[in-house]
Amino acid sequence: MNIMLFHSTYGLRPAVREAADRLRAAGHEVWTPDLFEGHTFETVEEGTAFNDGIGKDELLKRAVLAAAPYSERGLVYAGFSLGASIAQTLALGDEKARGLLLLHGTSDIAATASVDDLPVQLHVAEPDQFETDDWLSSWYLQMGRAGADVEVYRYAGAGHLYTDPGLPDYDEEAAEATWRVAFGFLDSL
Repeated sequence: MNIMLFHSTYGLRPAVREAADRLRAAGHEVWTPDLFEGHTFETVEEGTAFNDGIGKDELLKRAVLAAAPYSERGLVYAGFSLGASIAQTLALGDEKARGLLLLHGTSDIAATASVDDLPVQLHVAEPDQFETDDWLSSWYLQMGRAGADVEVYRYAGAGHLYTDPGLPDYDEEAAEATWRVAFGFLDSL
């Protein structure tokens, strides 16, 4: 499978590279574009301030340019938190997308979004300050209306970015469960 994996608001940290290596070891081809051009951050506040300075449109432009050379191959878009929201936006706009793997995040869905049974898998903490229950219920319904085939996995007691061993949110049990399910998802595509 060809996977375009986007980093979180912390930037292209070692955990993203380790996730890509893990995917490669399972036989996938993976790209990890650096949308922050080398900048990484220790706190979500620093990363968010940097992200806000770049702006959503510029980030999406960078993501589209990173994915464009590979999109003809039929990409699985994936990402962590902010990167998940970017992956979602690109997958919903790419008719050749093979799947969407969202880790720790979602995004708004355009009213005109339409896909043909796009396989989508979401993994989030429960509760999650950035992905509230009300938001996730609405998101799930909207994705269904857009034509996506959505699976949602919640991890009670885990922190928001629980798959990153370098952050306080890390939860090894939830992270390993996420990867087991995600690998099954990718194998099914």
